[in-house]
Amino acid sequence: MKLFKQFILGAAVILALGFLIPERFVNPVKNATIQSYNQQSFWAYPWGSSITHKGVDIFSKEGTDVLSSTGGLVLYTGEIKKGGNIILILGPKWRLHYYAHLKEIKTSTLAWANRKEIIGTVGTTGNAKGKAPHLHYSIESIIPLPWRKDDSIQGWKKMFYLNPIDYLNTAQH
Repeated sequence: MKLFKQFILGAAVILALGFLIPERFVNPVKNATIQSYNQQSFWAYPWGSSITHKGVDIFSKEGTDVLSSTGGLVLYTGEIKKGGNIILILGPKWRLHYYAHLKEIKTSTLAWANRKEIIGTVGTTGNAKGKAPHLHYSIESIIPLPWRKDDSIQGWKKMFYLNPIDYLNTAQH
């Protein structure tokens, strides 16, 4: 029983620390401006085979540097069907930062990414092939936010996603 209590206490401390780490945010596409993305694109419906757009597309010239928007642990780098070349970073407040359609990946799984560190470049991989180069960027909470649920198709999923546009509009440059 003592070991179980120590485990619970340790887990609680780790969880609390994740929320206490400041989440300083920068725009993940170098030199992107508010004109580089559509203010209404988060949770847009219908959105192709994804049904609902759970992020934002930040348009830029192919090969433009993609920066880590916050510090965090790189959980995954690789290729998936829709996202193409992707990076998934666990950042402060137990949030997953998803970077997709990258031309190049310039980090590795289990590396630490510092805020503003170059982690990749803008591209057209995955289902962005044949479209204008852009970074698809989303922020997902590991801990559900039930007050964010809505009544749209896939609305229950909204409690896991934060609107990245709110962060981009106030991002440090």
